[in-house]
Amino acid sequence: MSRDSDDDAENPHNWSTTRKVAVSALICIYTFTVYCGSAIYVPSEQQVMEEFHVSEIVASLGLALYVLGYGLGPLLFSPLSEIPSIGRNPVYISTFAIFIILSVVASVCNSFAGFLVVRFLQGFFGSPCLATGAASLSDMFSVIYMPYNLAAWSGAMYCGPALGPLLSGFAIPVKGWRWSMWEIVWLAGFIFVLLVLFLPETSASTLLFYKAKRLQQETGSNRFVTVHALQSKSTTRSQLVKIALIKPFEITMKDPAIAFTNIYTSLTYGIYYSFFEVFPLVYPKMYGFSNGETGAVFVCVLIACCLGAAWYGIWYRVFIQNRFQRLGTFDVQETFLRPGLVAVLGVPIGMFLFGWAARESVPWPVPTLGVVVFCGCSFVVGLGIFIHLPLSYPEYAASLFAANDALRSSFAAGAVLFGRPLYLNLGVGKGCSLLGGLSVPLVVGFWYLFLYGERLRKKSKFTVHE
Repeated sequence: MSRDSDDDAENPHNWSTTRKVAVSALICIYTFTVYCGSAIYVPSEQQVMEEFHVSEIVASLGLALYVLGYGLGPLLFSPLSEIPSIGRNPVYISTFAIFIILSVVASVCNSFAGFLVVRFLQGFFGSPCLATGAASLSDMFSVIYMPYNLAAWSGAMYCGPALGPLLSGFAIPVKGWRWSMWEIVWLAGFIFVLLVLFLPETSASTLLFYKAKRLQQETGSNRFVTVHALQSKSTTRSQLVKIALIKPFEITMKDPAIAFTNIYTSLTYGIYYSFFEVFPLVYPKMYGFSNGETGAVFVCVLIACCLGAAWYGIWYRVFIQNRFQRLGTFDVQETFLRPGLVAVLGVPIGMFLFGWAARESVPWPVPTLGVVVFCGCSFVVGLGIFIHLPLSYPEYAASLFAANDALRSSFAAGAVLFGRPLYLNLGVGKGCSLLGGLSVPLVVGFWYLFLYGERLRKKSKFTVHE
């Protein structure tokens, strides 16, 4: 009953390519839906301000709290999905059912305070796919093919918020702001049916756990037991709490390489979410775009992700994959950061281009090109980091992703709140220059991580068996 058995049909690694691709696509659509639920609210903010008599910053809490919720959720749900007797599917389906119920409540809620609470809980219960999705992909694919799958999953994660305003932007002026919340109900309801009908359990430890249980019932013998089950029995509740809430941040505090990657992804993710506050100051006011047309500008993020994924995928296929298959290993884990050595330069360049080209005298495609440069380059850098991150501590991969998600989502939630005042007080050009300028020192840090990553790991004060 080994996970690596070549003839075990239940082993996700032995599934057909068609089945693996179909399951991966379903996980990506699920991830897209949850992320889409954040920014689909953005075109609603003006009507929310008018109905509940709140300021712009208060109205933006509807976005910020959702983002904060899906950042904190994985700290709880990721460890649960690693318990053999539970697995990934029960966590996915139960929490997504609650997500749909909360989406209905958000659609009919008449109290703004209640609406904000519901939005936070929406993000919280929608979050399992955001950190565990990568683990589900790794359940099926060998490490050789993971860059392609992570590129698809990261693209769904990146494009979800970007396409949200497009889905609701044209309808809200006609149907009202609650229409955006109902759109999430319909989309999530459809995806929920697909999950229930077609998503198989992918966790090898869970599949082995239930296989052992079936053999125990068939033979009447208790000798069929898995290593994971024995380990989980010896794990106390306090240890589970430590793994869920303490271990992720302990590693971040004690390992300088992990700390840097979390800082970098937090800053770029925060800048990305600040676009939802600056776009309404640029495209409607400077170029006369409608709500729907402003939302359509976010299609450039989809284009950027496609270009970034193609960039990374072609590099990996040409320079790494064949060598990986031939030798069975890669030189050092920093190899996966190599495409980012150029891309990391594009992050501040994209911000400077967008900020200083956003004016009436410059055609709108020019600042939009800056968004494409920023998003495409940050996607390439982020993808390299997502592959590099779990290789440092494979046994704590879920915890590493959970901590990264919590930190970058918390900063993004803050960026939603400080973004509008920042751009209003400094102006779009200076505001973008400030955020772009903050990313310049991180260019040096990224190059340092690539060149001296192994040296940084040796300086880590974290030991695996603490």
